Amino acid sequence: MVRKVSSAAGALCSWVLAMDCYSGVFRVVLPKKEVLRKSQQALAVKQKDLQLAKEKLQEVTEKVEGLKAQYDGSVSEKNALREEAELLELKLSRAEQLVKGLAGERGRWEISIADKNESLQNVVGDALVAAAFISYAGPFDTFYRGSLVDTWMNRVTQQGLPLSPKFTFTEFLADPTDVRSWNAHGLPRDSLSTENGVITTRGKRWPLMIDPQGQANKWIKAMEGTRLEVVDPMMKDLLRKLENGIRFGSPVLMQDILEELDPSLEPVLTKSIIKVGNREVLRLGDKELDYNREFRFYLTTKLHNPHYTPEVSTKTTIVNFVVKEQGLEAQLLGIAVQLEEPALEEQKSDLVMRVAAAKKKLIDLENEILRLLSAAKGSLLDDEQLVTTLNASKTTSEEVSMQLVISEETEKKIDAARMGYARVALRSSTLYFVLNDMTSVDPMYQFSLDAYVALFQDSIVRSRNLKSQGALSEELTERINAINDYHTYAVYAYACRGLFERHKLLFSLQMCARVLQSVGKLPHDEYDFLLKGGNLLAQEDKVANVANEFLSDGAWASIVELNKLSAFHGLVSSFEQTLKGWKTWYQSSTPEIEALPGDWEGKCNELQRMLLLRCIRPDRVNIQAARFTASHLGAQFVDPPPFDLKAIYETSSYKTPLIFVLSPGVDPTNSLMALAESLHKTVENCALGQGQASVAEAILARGLEAGNWVFLANCHLMLSWAPTLEKLIDTFCAAAPAPAGPINPQFRLWLTSSPNPKFPIAVLQRGIKMTTEPPRGLKANLLRLYNTLTPDKFARCRQVKKYKRLLFCLCWFHSLLLERRKFNNLGWNIPYDFNESDFAISEDVLAIYLDEYEDTPWDALK
Repeated sequence: MVRKVSSAAGALCSWVLAMDCYSGVFRVVLPKKEVLRKSQQALAVKQKDLQLAKEKLQEVTEKVEGLKAQYDGSVSEKNALREEAELLELKLSRAEQLVKGLAGERGRWEISIADKNESLQNVVGDALVAAAFISYAGPFDTFYRGSLVDTWMNRVTQQGLPLSPKFTFTEFLADPTDVRSWNAHGLPRDSLSTENGVITTRGKRWPLMIDPQGQANKWIKAMEGTRLEVVDPMMKDLLRKLENGIRFGSPVLMQDILEELDPSLEPVLTKSIIKVGNREVLRLGDKELDYNREFRFYLTTKLHNPHYTPEVSTKTTIVNFVVKEQGLEAQLLGIAVQLEEPALEEQKSDLVMRVAAAKKKLIDLENEILRLLSAAKGSLLDDEQLVTTLNASKTTSEEVSMQLVISEETEKKIDAARMGYARVALRSSTLYFVLNDMTSVDPMYQFSLDAYVALFQDSIVRSRNLKSQGALSEELTERINAINDYHTYAVYAYACRGLFERHKLLFSLQMCARVLQSVGKLPHDEYDFLLKGGNLLAQEDKVANVANEFLSDGAWASIVELNKLSAFHGLVSSFEQTLKGWKTWYQSSTPEIEALPGDWEGKCNELQRMLLLRCIRPDRVNIQAARFTASHLGAQFVDPPPFDLKAIYETSSYKTPLIFVLSPGVDPTNSLMALAESLHKTVENCALGQGQASVAEAILARGLEAGNWVFLANCHLMLSWAPTLEKLIDTFCAAAPAPAGPINPQFRLWLTSSPNPKFPIAVLQRGIKMTTEPPRGLKANLLRLYNTLTPDKFARCRQVKKYKRLLFCLCWFHSLLLERRKFNNLGWNIPYDFNESDFAISEDVLAIYLDEYEDTPWDALK
């Protein structure tokens, strides 16, 4: 409003109003400013205090950080000390464990170190004898090897070379673990076999094993496994398989070698390896082959007593694997116990495996400890694996040692129980070697160990019906006697069918003598005199022949030698005093059953009586030998069982050739054809000779497929084809029968051959041998003819009653004709070869005459 009246007054009025407003605001603000000032002053004080507090906090914080760092350091130090304490405790514990653990090993190691030091001192002499053993002892048996070692040891000692006083070849070169492995693969456990195993695996030259029983063959095949290549000298691809073995390091077994080796094998036998750059090369034929050091070459022969040239002997290591009594006895004991007490034998086998595994585990643990000790770097206390292994070793060692003690005690008990059958094993082993010795009598007398073991098993099974029901101890004794009696006669019957008549008494006498020898009931000096007689050339003081009127000087000299035996002291003086009595005894037609002069009848047993007959009446020794055998084994052992072709056939299989060993003038063809006809079998035959090989092989192939019988006659006329026949037999024996395989199980292979040393040994051992020689004695001949008669033969004649009676007369007459032959010129002025064909023709004529005439034509039949 004022501005409207006056602008100056308006401005002044605005200033007054503003001042008034200012005054009012100032009066309001002034106390606040005062408060602000005071607050600012207080703030400044507080900020100063804050700064001081911050500074103090900083100091405290820094101090806390220092304390915290100090604390953390203390904690770290504490943890480090704790860890160090724990580590020290652990090391202390490990140290205690190591000390305790190694303390247990210390004893063994100290003994081992002492043994090693002693061995190291004697290593020169020991190595020399061991090298000589490997090089030269292989062909010999236990006795000669022992003699050689004794000689070598004496010579080495005389030369001043150090030598272990109790040097043992097998302990020096064989690891016990290896020996147990060999035994597990079929190597017999006797000392000779173990030595053979060492020679075979440690020798530098390839081993040539004399192995007529096939045990080395089986061992090599089991030990080498599926990588082994098996060849023989007749194989067409022999060199190719040998080349593959050399290139790839596969083992090769050449079996069934003869006395001469193929010249193409020369580089392999001599290891003619040459260096071509970095390669090792062997030249075989026209090829250069890279030689693999893993290659191994084995040679085996079934020849019982081969004669190898010096060239062969120097290129190979000949090893004698001919089975010995000790090894065979152990095998047969195991078989007997297995069949009679299977739980006991299973327990024994399991125990042997567990003991072997335990011993191997101990050796492995010890080797692992030594490996860790030798490989340890730094402190042993830091090696946790070593301590763990040592603890495990100690615990296991204690457990195993305890188990071994228990096992060995148990094994002793089991062995004691098994030894109850030791007499069975002894008898059966003795009988096998009697069979085996017959090879020196005739080369056709070859007997397989496998076939003998099968016969032994069959005897145990078949003799069970003889088992008594008495008390346990008596029952075992009776059972053993039953097995021995049954098996002894089974061996006699088994052998007799393949022996010539002139050798059957020899065989039974040898059986009797060896059985008595095995139990110490045969005086060695008396039996030796029976075999060899006295040493007539060594007689210094000649004793006058007081019986010269009936005894020759040679017989009297034998009496003088016999007088030197302890049982015959006074024999010469007895002749001087009772000469008439001795003359009467000498002149007797049956001195073997006549009473001896003076008190000699009461003093002499059957063997001693036989010695007297050997000196005075050698013509009666055979009769007395039969009496001696019958008195100890039984009368059945001097009365061979009759020949029964059907029974022999029933024991055969397609794997066993049936071999007729021919005698002059005897043909088994009729008997075989008659048997085939009675059994409704088809027979394909072939008479071997020049150009017949392909025919024989063809009918063999047909027979194998169709199940026919194949008859190959006169094998001795085609011995050049014999190795092929042997190979064919090996092939179909290894094949499976139908329906799984190509072979008809009804197939049989029949062979005939005259005795010949070149006939394949493997075929003889695998087959069943039968001699066609007529038996000796009327009774034996009659029984042999009776066995050929069948109901069909009686049915072919209408007048059966007359036919039977006349047939008996014909059998008697034919047997009489045959028996007279043994008297030579006294029986027949001209030797006639009467045989079964004559009997068969006469039998046919008899049947025809009886059928054609109602009244018997006696004059014609006579």
